Amino acid sequence: MSQVLGVKISALGTYVPPRLLTNADLEKMVDTTNQWILERTGIRERHVVDKGVATSDLAVEAAKKALAQRGIEPSDLDAILVATVTPDMLFPATACLVQHKLGAEQVWGFDLIAACSSFVYALQVGTQFVASGAHKKVLVIGADVMSSIIDYTDRATCIIFGDGAGAVILEPANDGNAMIDFLHEVDGSGGASLYMPGGGSLNPSTHETVDKKMHYVHQDGQAVFKFAVRKMGEVCLKLLERNQLTASDIDVFIAHQANKRIIMATADRVGLPAEKVILNIDRYGNTTSATIPLAMQTARDEGKLKKGDLLLLASVGAGFTVGATLLRWAY
Repeated sequence: MSQVLGVKISALGTYVPPRLLTNADLEKMVDTTNQWILERTGIRERHVVDKGVATSDLAVEAAKKALAQRGIEPSDLDAILVATVTPDMLFPATACLVQHKLGAEQVWGFDLIAACSSFVYALQVGTQFVASGAHKKVLVIGADVMSSIIDYTDRATCIIFGDGAGAVILEPANDGNAMIDFLHEVDGSGGASLYMPGGGSLNPSTHETVDKKMHYVHQDGQAVFKFAVRKMGEVCLKLLERNQLTASDIDVFIAHQANKRIIMATADRVGLPAEKVILNIDRYGNTTSATIPLAMQTARDEGKLKKGDLLLLASVGAGFTVGATLLRWAY
């Protein structure tokens, strides 16, 4: 276990619930317009679950697709990591529920919460399990049912979020198409800019917390926007410099899909042309932990992500959490 192995993404699967929530729908619910939403966020529509559908359900559907693509059984896995801010419940971990629903016997796992950076953080945790030789196949899932914690009378937040899931399988790499490097940061001073105050040990659920709408997302949009534009660009540039690379070396850039203006401002700061930037926020909105794997699938579907391509991932989330990853696509 002392030898450090190369690690690759060997399969990808994604899932979104079929029901659409369009900007036209939101015009009937809150004081907003399709044009305003498009100009501020780049979002046209988002997918939302029906009542009774949980994060574990979306995660399982994405996981099944990844497993089928790789041609392996759930029991062939060593571990399941679920990145989410909307677990089915506080405990047991959603990873336990996913393991059971998949029938992944003898497979362990856990949840990881880092808001919109959850997937890139979980990706690196899984990578370290494989790189150390401890595991050979790790399933990393980013899944969220954001509609479960959104106040649909709050026009500042209800226009942004959607539901979805994406899963990747990590395995040892022997051909050079592997994880290269990552850079993560947290800045806890930003905790008051994007948070859900109710339901934890600080503010346990009561009639008062429900009446005060403390179980919904609360956001200072301007503070989040400014931090995200600054930090995503900063960590990307640091990561490139550390690996003696420039923007011209990058084939594909996938940023957390929170806001089109943030994504394009980051790309501009890093020096990446628009044709290298993957955007699907118009179709899905911000699915939090699921945005990056969903964007990977979009890049694959559009023929923009091919074996051997150098891929740069970036995210900023509540906390604040920050992450960037360099890898070569393996299939």
